Amino acid sequence: MLTIYIKTGCAFCAKVICALEVNSVAYEEKNVADPAVTEELIALGGKKQMPYMVDGDVRMYESDDIVAYIEKTYGENIQEQKVKPKIHIAGGSSGVCPS
Repeated sequence: MLTIYIKTGCAFCAKVICALEVNSVAYEEKNVADPAVTEELIALGGKKQMPYMVDGDVRMYESDDIVAYIEKTYGENIQEQKVKPKIHIAGGSSGVCPS
């Protein structure tokens, strides 16, 4: 299962979570509010930066890269849509997926 490391209130993290939800991807969310999760994140990725995604052997930072990966890898899960929505959350996002 895909794992995403996030920080509450992070618009970049919200963008990735939105992409996961839009593409119906099952995921485990880990929040760095828990110090043990922060230590785990640094051990895996080498730095304290969010969002961070782990999907099997694929590991990456950068929300745009993660969203592109999700859309490429899991985007076909939305069979009823001919065009996949582009995920964009403007600055000041509340973290809610745009509808």
